[in-house]
Amino acid sequence: MTAILRLASGGDGIGQLEDGRTVFVPRSAPGDIVELTRVREHRRYARARVGRLIHPSSLRVEPRCPHYERDECGGCQMQHLSAVAQRDARRRFAGDALRRIGRIDVEDPELVPAPSDWEYRTRLTLHADGERIGLHPLDRPAEVFDLKVCPITNGSLIALWREVSRRRHLLPSRLRHIMLRLDREGARHLIVETRGAGSWHDAPALAEELDAAGQPAVLWLRPEAGEAGLVSGENGSYPATVFEQVHPVMGDRARAYAVAALGELAGRHAWDLYAGIGETTEALLAAGASVESVEADRRAVAHAESRGVADPARVRRHTGRVEAMIGLLGPPRVVVTNPPRTGMDERVAAGLDASGAERIVYISCDPATLARDIGRLPAYRLAEVRAFDLFPQTAHVESVALLVPR
Repeated sequence: MTAILRLASGGDGIGQLEDGRTVFVPRSAPGDIVELTRVREHRRYARARVGRLIHPSSLRVEPRCPHYERDECGGCQMQHLSAVAQRDARRRFAGDALRRIGRIDVEDPELVPAPSDWEYRTRLTLHADGERIGLHPLDRPAEVFDLKVCPITNGSLIALWREVSRRRHLLPSRLRHIMLRLDREGARHLIVETRGAGSWHDAPALAEELDAAGQPAVLWLRPEAGEAGLVSGENGSYPATVFEQVHPVMGDRARAYAVAALGELAGRHAWDLYAGIGETTEALLAAGASVESVEADRRAVAHAESRGVADPARVRRHTGRVEAMIGLLGPPRVVVTNPPRTGMDERVAAGLDASGAERIVYISCDPATLARDIGRLPAYRLAEVRAFDLFPQTAHVESVALLVPR
């Protein structure tokens, strides 16, 4: 028997083998007493699964998704835990990374809860493997199970998927991925990615049948390593493959907090790094700042420019990688940096450390890379941090950190 003591940052339960080695057990909860199976031993640790639940933790609940246990879906890691237990764990993940990796003496941050723990995702990417279209099982990225439902995804997208799934014969034969997206105006998008150049002759037929079923969508075709092109429907200016937060409501809250943390902005010059489609730039401009933004995806920059701003003289948008552009920007008073999960390149950290900015706000979707990157900014210290619950049912958490000069 093994007692599960706590959760690791990826959501696995942590216990101990008889020889003292740490064992990581997915789908377990602190307080569980379990019998292990499928034990994979390594020199310093082991991984295993719950073979039999001898004594369940009081933190356990019944998972809502049928795929969670039946197919061992890897998309969620914490559906078997209560909402309160999940939020407490995500707070600890953020605080532990700052203490352990960043060597920062800080308490677990306050976490802003989501208005709903379900149906929040506005983007879902499915993988194709022969006749199966769905998600990967936990720890088995080469396999795919057939998806029927996803309770954390917006119900409108799941309704669309049900109709598309019934018409698989109308999808391209060289299908690789399908992305379903809901845009800010409520329109649904089906982005089909093919292997190689690919083609989609049956797209008009699928669009017609979806309309008839009361589930219309804008259809896009994206050849492998190419750009998405509109094949059916309107809204052709929408940046279908450009990154946007999967939980827009909570993403907006995190952004508003980040901009407010910069203090008075009127007349100040700001950097918006990893700017995406320009939503943070717009917020900075609205607060009275002048802005230089940097974004590598030219489609995102083009979309940002197409939206327009009240005073275009106060904004300069740079297209390119942040590490290549940061040395070309004017001196900032404040900075917002919102890098991908991998964090900032060392050259970006060096540029920020030498920038002389009075305040830097770092928006992070990975506490580990946030903690690492703060350690690369010796001229700055962590003044404040708050977590935002953008990804309920998972082990992921968004953090917003305010850095000020030492």
